[in-house]
Amino acid sequence: MQAVSIDEKICRGEDTGILTGAVFAIKDNICSSDDYTSSGSKLLEAHQSPYDSNVVSAIKAAGGIVLGKTNLDEFGMGSTTENSAFRTTRNPWDIRRIPGGSSGGSASAVALNQCAAALGSDTGGSIRQPASFCGVVGLKPTYGLLSRHGLVAYASSFDTIGPVTTSVEDSAIVLSALCSGHDHLDSTAQNTRSIQFHDHLKDLDHFNSKPLSGKRLAIIQETIGPGVQDGVVQRVLEAANQFERLGARVDFVSCPTFHLGLPAYYILALSEASSNLSRYDCIRLGAQTSRNEGFGAEVKRRILMGSYALSAGHSDAYYKRAQEVQRMVEADFTSKLREYDASIMPAAPSPAYLNSEKMNNPLAMYSGDMMTVNVNLSGLPVRLVTLKYSFPRMSTCWCALYL
Repeated sequence: MQAVSIDEKICRGEDTGILTGAVFAIKDNICSSDDYTSSGSKLLEAHQSPYDSNVVSAIKAAGGIVLGKTNLDEFGMGSTTENSAFRTTRNPWDIRRIPGGSSGGSASAVALNQCAAALGSDTGGSIRQPASFCGVVGLKPTYGLLSRHGLVAYASSFDTIGPVTTSVEDSAIVLSALCSGHDHLDSTAQNTRSIQFHDHLKDLDHFNSKPLSGKRLAIIQETIGPGVQDGVVQRVLEAANQFERLGARVDFVSCPTFHLGLPAYYILALSEASSNLSRYDCIRLGAQTSRNEGFGAEVKRRILMGSYALSAGHSDAYYKRAQEVQRMVEADFTSKLREYDASIMPAAPSPAYLNSEKMNNPLAMYSGDMMTVNVNLSGLPVRLVTLKYSFPRMSTCWCALYL
């Protein structure tokens, strides 16, 4: 029906928008009125939203066609897309390996060319890490740039919707369509005018041999230290050399608070998750079953940890201290970006790992987010780009940029 409507507009000579005919896949925690929104959970298996989320409405208004929904870790809680209540998703470059998560379905669909672009959500790296493992371009916008209205909440202070595409240009075009101004239905949305990001892209013919001349980039030393595989470090350093050949100045800098971000993030995110998921009481919301049967093991684990951190006698020791650490991390990160145009970091400490490799070791899975969570704590934008890969294809560098 969407395609027919667009054809009719074209025949009438009407403007159909910058996404005309582009086919989109939508992560299954983003509401759309023409499909189920299960969020990867048995509890919402039969839930059909009565409305479109703000971003889905923006895609349709710009001429895009919503093809369907993509798999995810239940309620976005996971880094492998193996925590879905339905099926697991494989890495399209090597089906023995995970696609990353929790937006693994969106990244896989784009990598397989099943759609022109997909939407994902990013709470602590859920767009960037799967985009890295699947060799596509992922963008986490500035927190509040895009409306969260219609996004099933995980941790509201960090949740961000963003596009997954095959190129930086496509990413800018999709972001332009999604950035439709202030949404009064989301109190955290910024009151910004519609921005055409793709208009700022320049053709290669307009550049000289040193297009990055005058730009200053920073490699954060803690991201290429212990705990990061040698191959990942090598790719980051090769990327730095390439940036220097293009005219940029690359410096090594230290962020002393970097390793504090991961534990602080998980305390804050899981505390918010335990509160957000309390609405699924199987009476007003959720299937007619028990929470014990409806929630998967990983979701129950995170609810328990979040409830403990917020409980009487523990909130001061955990939650409030984590908030203090968040402010320290944000100050440290933003101070670097006042001095440098961008920071360069690996998207993950290792390439995509084997299926089920970390399913029985949650702490090892959580530690894989060490490269991504600090940006969410700071509310900064990030674009992930594939620099060099080996089979299975993997991205090894993303840049934190002001957009």
